[in-house]
Amino acid sequence: ADKKLPNILLIFTDDLGYGDISCYNPESKVVTANLDSLARQGMRFTDAHSASTVCTPSRYSILTGRMCFRTGFRGVFCGTGGPNLIEEGRLTLPGMLRQKGYATAAVGKWHVGLTFLDKAGKRVTRGGVEGVKEVDFSRAIPDAPIHRGFDYFYGTACCPTTDFLYAYIEGDRVPVPPTRLLDKSPLPNHPYSHDCRIGMIAPDFDMEKTDLVFLEKSRRFLQQHVKQNPDKPFFLYHATTAVHLPSFAAEQFKGKTKAGPHGDYIYEMDWIVGELLKTLDRLGVADNTLVMFASDNGPEITSVVNMRKDYQHDGARPWRGMKRDDWEGGHRTPLIVRWPGKVKAGSMTDQLTSLTDVMATCASIVGAKLPNDAAEDSYDMLGVLLGTQGDKPVRPYMLEQTISLALSIRRGKWKLLAHKGSGGNNYEKSEDLRPYIIPDTESNSPGQLYDLDADPGERVNIYSKHPDIVRELTERMEEFKNTGRSAPERSK
Repeated sequence: ADKKLPNILLIFTDDLGYGDISCYNPESKVVTANLDSLARQGMRFTDAHSASTVCTPSRYSILTGRMCFRTGFRGVFCGTGGPNLIEEGRLTLPGMLRQKGYATAAVGKWHVGLTFLDKAGKRVTRGGVEGVKEVDFSRAIPDAPIHRGFDYFYGTACCPTTDFLYAYIEGDRVPVPPTRLLDKSPLPNHPYSHDCRIGMIAPDFDMEKTDLVFLEKSRRFLQQHVKQNPDKPFFLYHATTAVHLPSFAAEQFKGKTKAGPHGDYIYEMDWIVGELLKTLDRLGVADNTLVMFASDNGPEITSVVNMRKDYQHDGARPWRGMKRDDWEGGHRTPLIVRWPGKVKAGSMTDQLTSLTDVMATCASIVGAKLPNDAAEDSYDMLGVLLGTQGDKPVRPYMLEQTISLALSIRRGKWKLLAHKGSGGNNYEKSEDLRPYIIPDTESNSPGQLYDLDADPGERVNIYSKHPDIVRELTERMEEFKNTGRSAPERSK
């Protein structure tokens, strides 16, 4: 491999809102010192978006550069849910980088689907605890991350502390299978702790230490790689447990903030980022490592509602909505990029970008030529990172999807939601959400149109006032759905 190719560290956090970190929200009640420092050393995006408002489709999209609604999958995986949404043979972000000579590793939460087999070698299709009990853990997982472009994987199938399967996977095996039902009685009990389902748990699985385990595995990968293959670039995808509920911060982080258990959990997540960056420094590879930090969607209802009430902290600030919603709070997320000598320190951009763009951008960085049957929704943002793009938008349009497969589309300041309501959460039926209902000013219209320059809070639906804009955006959305891509075709 060319020694000039940069190492790449992609840190993907979970359910972290735009307003949860202090470099995006000066009113944040949690000081995220390490992320603030990362932003000072690199570029902060203010109009970046996860590809979906929930975990599974967002993760599929960052790893493939393709919108997940194209698979037809609706919802998120749990327990033994699968199979892997990434089809065998599809070019992935790690697969592309591996073709360019990179060592590739994934550590942490997977959540893109896996196939677990029973004693007869058949795929387990039953969900919940009963599905976990059917698994023959002596059998390999045939569609594990190591079969989708990663050389190494250590992590969990789905949400590490929320699921029915509490066990670690290494490679394509579960080295220490679950043996008993989870006993929740010793675990913390607070408003942010109730998302922990009763599932089967392995003897080595400590619910309050999953992120510390993931940190140690990523450190070990980095240390071994730099020692054994100093001239070979690496790609490390580190997907944290934090700050997905339940907010189970490790013991040393409890009480570190004045923003309660979830504030402490955000603090732990920030500390982990700092530890990964220190590892790069200690190994002498920081100057040639591109670091990207982002979140898979907006903040969870429980954390937003309770922290607003109890600590005057707003994880969605300044946007309307939260996780699952098609309003900005559901998918506008932090995105910070540091690349010493390439990305200007302390810079900021308002370029519209989706996390699907990571793949085409990395392809441009390493000189990989993407085929037309890969990264169909990915745009190259390298010019933005290098400061050569200027004010000209890279993306003419951007698609967004929710847990229900409801879609929206952006063009500049215009945002069209091709549905009524949030597209995800039901505000009328939720006691927690009812106080945040904003009446639709055009309740008879079939969708919503907002001018985000004039109305960033998405309070005034102007669907009927701009039929030309609605028609244009609707036509583009249908085109992108029917053609299977929203990025231009690439020259052969």
